[in-house]
Amino acid sequence: MGDVILKMEGITKSFHTVKALVDGRIELRGGEVHALLGENGAGKSTLIKVLGGIYQADGGTITINNEPAHIHDVSSARQHGVSVIHQELLMMPHMTIAENIFAGREIESVRGFVSKSKMVRQAQEMLDNFELPLYAGGRLGKLTIANQQMVEIIKAISFGARIIVMDEPTSSLSDKEVNALFDSIRKLKAQGIGIIYISHRLSELDEISDRITIMRDGSYIDTVVTKDTKREELISKMVGRSLESYYTREQSATDEIVLKVEGISDGNLVKDVSFDLKKGEILGFSGLVGSGRSEAMKCIFGLSKLRSGKISVGGKEVNLKCPTDSMKMGIGLVAENRKEEGLYLKRNVRYNISIGVLEKFIKGIVVKKSNEDQIASEYVDKMSIKISSLNQKISNLSGGNQQKAIIGRWLAANPKILILDEPTRGVDVGAKAEIYKIMNALAKDGMAIIMVSSEMPEILNMSDRVVVMSHGHVSGIVSGDDMNQETIMTMATKEF
Repeated sequence: MGDVILKMEGITKSFHTVKALVDGRIELRGGEVHALLGENGAGKSTLIKVLGGIYQADGGTITINNEPAHIHDVSSARQHGVSVIHQELLMMPHMTIAENIFAGREIESVRGFVSKSKMVRQAQEMLDNFELPLYAGGRLGKLTIANQQMVEIIKAISFGARIIVMDEPTSSLSDKEVNALFDSIRKLKAQGIGIIYISHRLSELDEISDRITIMRDGSYIDTVVTKDTKREELISKMVGRSLESYYTREQSATDEIVLKVEGISDGNLVKDVSFDLKKGEILGFSGLVGSGRSEAMKCIFGLSKLRSGKISVGGKEVNLKCPTDSMKMGIGLVAENRKEEGLYLKRNVRYNISIGVLEKFIKGIVVKKSNEDQIASEYVDKMSIKISSLNQKISNLSGGNQQKAIIGRWLAANPKILILDEPTRGVDVGAKAEIYKIMNALAKDGMAIIMVSSEMPEILNMSDRVVVMSHGHVSGIVSGDDMNQETIMTMATKEF
């Protein structure tokens, strides 16, 4: 690692009466990957937004290359060599790769017109330097998320960024794509670029980070050397307590089959899926990206048209043409992408929890506000959702609290079968433990749960049985001693 290129000390930031940052600190060296770790709500995002010029700090100092840095907007952050690559990529999919890289600073010809050919040529040189087999004149929207991220990294470098922040960069990537991203990060390190890396996946930090700074409740807690620190120590520093029972699972499955799926297909990604689900069971669904796991769940929930096969609920064959049909049969679905498929981001907490049970507080044209408040409050309490009030905008909650709000919405509808697609994606370790505890309690009460997950520890520790998918087919169902990583990965890579 090189010299210190960034110091943030004593950073404070409040929003009205809420103190988002009390004492934010981080030190970054050139050629270092420095992980920023903490639960949702710990202040990580606020600290990074101050560095990136999205927020202005109320107090504290920022020093870049031993010089005081006054960052008051995104443009001034960029002038100081800072670039933030957000979890939701801020790119223009309908434009070319070259146009995205040079957006806002287009290269002109001698006549003063934009020269697309020059932009494509220079962008292609950058792509080639990173050994990316992409054509700079191609449309960005046709690329995978992983390659779109690489284009944004190249864009940052083209601005002369020496400090790059990556916010949850692997949340939507396959293992192969993660490895490719890590190779690119190592190339950036070799160029002396400093990287602040935010991730909830602790296993990634062992592989890619040099040091880790931990935050809690808006304050700096500690900075540690990754290779010298055990995972249990990190978790303890993050949550302020040890998580002795991180995974909470008690066997509660019965022999009663509540859902039977036989040979279903959507004519596309889902080709032949059969399994059964028992009362009180948590049935894990595993498989590589593109295996058809989420698509199979959409078939069951009526979001995709069933081309063949049949579904039975409670021993009776059903025709689930739409989500309303599924809900009437007692099936709920917490979708994989909560922001696009689950949340009403412009509405408040009350609305997001109560929207699924309108009949409980709307009679004709009369809205019983007290009933709605009672329903929302009940599930805020049951799910331990941290809010300032029911009027708080759902988009202002942490990822973990947003996820618990969606689960609460479904619980208010009293389903018999709950499908959880990636239930802890983008959620910190403390919120994960809470969600596992909730799942266990629901299963004990007799609810049947399907859990789709890309996280192997989650699959192994929370499932009674695991359905493994590959290329749209069920390649196997495992339980007991057969529920291990080797067996599941062998099935997940099976060819059909």
